[in-house]
Amino acid sequence: MVLVMAYLIGFGQEIQRFNPDTLKTIQLDSSVNITAQKLSVETFIRAVMTDTSFYSAFRYMKKYDFIAEHRIYTYNKKDKVEGRMYRKIRHNSIGGNKVEYLVKSDTGKVYKKNGKYQLYTVELFNYIFMNAYQSEFSDGSFGGKAEGENASYKDKLKTLIFSPGKPVKGIPFIGSKTEIFSANMRQYYDYSFYSATYLDSIPVYRFKVSMKPDLSRWTKDGLMIKELVTIFDKRNFEILGRYVNMKYNNMLFDFDVQMNIEMSYLNEIKLPAKITYQGNWNVPLKKEERASFLILHKDYRSPEGK
Repeated sequence: MVLVMAYLIGFGQEIQRFNPDTLKTIQLDSSVNITAQKLSVETFIRAVMTDTSFYSAFRYMKKYDFIAEHRIYTYNKKDKVEGRMYRKIRHNSIGGNKVEYLVKSDTGKVYKKNGKYQLYTVELFNYIFMNAYQSEFSDGSFGGKAEGENASYKDKLKTLIFSPGKPVKGIPFIGSKTEIFSANMRQYYDYSFYSATYLDSIPVYRFKVSMKPDLSRWTKDGLMIKELVTIFDKRNFEILGRYVNMKYNNMLFDFDVQMNIEMSYLNEIKLPAKITYQGNWNVPLKKEERASFLILHKDYRSPEGK
């Protein structure tokens, strides 16, 4: 049961807290002839499945100084804010990746009596994103296996975020549902791509995977990934953004997750800029979890430039 919770931090009711869609940053071109560029759906699928640059950007960021802001909200069953966490962090790359808290504010129900987070959702995302700042996570170890409590669950979460489309083993009734590019799953999805502009100036392709509209309700309910949007830089075909919308329920659990990660450039180096998440998940004998996140990285500076 814990395995399901750790992997699928989702929710059973749709909520509107903020819109994490990459479309906020994307402007589609009005008239484009992409077919002349010899691109196909298979081109984009191969790129999604083989890209490592998206994940690597989180390892590269430790080499830079930057400011990070974390806004985390937890909610009760009536969707009212129950806990708030705000962190403003200065990361210094020199001297072992030092993290300095400029602001640290917690209000409401955030921690248990034993000092741990009220929500396992917060613990998992703290592992994925906060640990990426720390000196004990070298380039190699951040890309390797997780260690410590619930390590295997955290590895599955990393697969979900950074390798969509690949199977995630060890999750009851779920593992193969992430394979949206498999021969069996393709019959349920539409795959489309467009030319677009990202951050007002970067030429990109927007590759979208979405459920076919004419599917029966029963079939749609059985599909876990409802939509996956990937933004590719036209100049190098690396991934600049990823948005995923997942929803599923059965007798063991129900969840509905929307998550978005966007990158920006410092000169020619790709670095994380924005991570957003909203979701609830619910499993028997456990408290329902509802949370939303907004994580911003800004003011990147190379230490050599000091």
